[in-house]
Amino acid sequence: MAKTKRPDRNQRFPATKLYKEHLSEYYAPKNFNFWYFFGSLALLVLVIQIVTGIFLVMHYKPDAAQAFASVEYIMRDVPWGWLIRYMHSTGASAFFIVVYLHMFRGLIYGSYRKPRELVWLFGCAIFLCLMAEAFMGYLLPWGQMSYWGAQVIVNLFAAVPVIGPDLALLIRGDYVVSDATLNRFFSFHVIAVPLVLLGLVAAHIIALHEVGSNNPDGVEIKKYKDAQGKPLDGIPFHPYYTVHDIMGVSGFLVVFTAIIFFAPELGGYFLEYNNFIPADPLKTPLHIAPVWYFTPYYSMLRAITSEMMYALVVCVLGAAYLGATRTALPSYLKGTIVAAAVIAVGLMLKIDAKFWGVLVMGGAVIILFFLPWLDNCAVKSIRYRPDWHKYLYAIFVINFVILAYLGVQPPSPIGERVSQVGTLYYFGFFLLMPWWSRLGDTKPVPDRVTFTPH
Repeated sequence: MAKTKRPDRNQRFPATKLYKEHLSEYYAPKNFNFWYFFGSLALLVLVIQIVTGIFLVMHYKPDAAQAFASVEYIMRDVPWGWLIRYMHSTGASAFFIVVYLHMFRGLIYGSYRKPRELVWLFGCAIFLCLMAEAFMGYLLPWGQMSYWGAQVIVNLFAAVPVIGPDLALLIRGDYVVSDATLNRFFSFHVIAVPLVLLGLVAAHIIALHEVGSNNPDGVEIKKYKDAQGKPLDGIPFHPYYTVHDIMGVSGFLVVFTAIIFFAPELGGYFLEYNNFIPADPLKTPLHIAPVWYFTPYYSMLRAITSEMMYALVVCVLGAAYLGATRTALPSYLKGTIVAAAVIAVGLMLKIDAKFWGVLVMGGAVIILFFLPWLDNCAVKSIRYRPDWHKYLYAIFVINFVILAYLGVQPPSPIGERVSQVGTLYYFGFFLLMPWWSRLGDTKPVPDRVTFTPH
């Protein structure tokens, strides 16, 4: 009898094909280090948040009169409800921790540089989406800090000229934060934003696997291949990096579970003590501050005062002067720069500082999208840049942490001055990058990745 041919498994669904393309035959550089744990950890935390969120929604009531009580019911009466709730609340902070570290790794190793600009843009979009998801989810427990935090942040949109009041009204669904706001935020937090987030994560991974992963040396491994077309400096993602990531996941879960079981509030940083008090529109907390992962940007918002506007005016005029006198641009472009600076100064002096604070807070995130075109250094990785670049990056990280700390603290004159200096450094780091990234002598970059087996 003639032997029947077995049908191709990929005819109806390309499971084997996808497995090969994204795991067993996806070649990643063999010199990944500790910093490459955080991409897979971000994916793990996303799964934790989705699964725990599904179980929380089964018992949560998106109603201003019942929301706080339903959270208490989950914590006290639902079997293992306290664990699910603490996993979700701790997961929110864990998500930002691993994403911040993941972005920092991209920053120091130049993972945003050509040909990975699109990977970086998708990553920044994920970060922006994650901030929206966290902000909307923060209102749902309907505690004091949830309520008043939303009240303060939404009111900021009213500072936008012309459309501000209508925009704030559209976001709230009412003239104050109320049941309509809770329902709006619940819908976006549970359905709309997660769908966008999942789409962006898929696009991020597809774009990454199309161009290949970066590495600590910033060297393209596709340059040298063997007779079969496989990169000489690459190894299959599975099983090598799946085992590598399992080690990272194991360490992460030890810390994650320790926080859940022993310190889920983490001193009031992960869960504020005021949020264990039901929302009261008639009683304002002494100090309103967002959760820790928003506080660097909140510090920048508070740094923009009427006095700070004069410093910003000086910065704009100084930049216009340098652009018009110290560059080889055509005359018409120099004239355009001067005219734009004059218009900008007029607007800065006329429009309330509160609006510029909102603009600075948003701009602190949006400027990350332009990073691939701001960096003009001849090499990608921090390993081969001038040594003083490392100090700039170190100061940037310390500055970001200080801004985060100040955002948690009540306003003070000293804190205000420090946050103003920190805000100027944050934006100066990026806006001056086209200039300072070209300075200094870079070190020779190897043709192939440097790797020591261990």
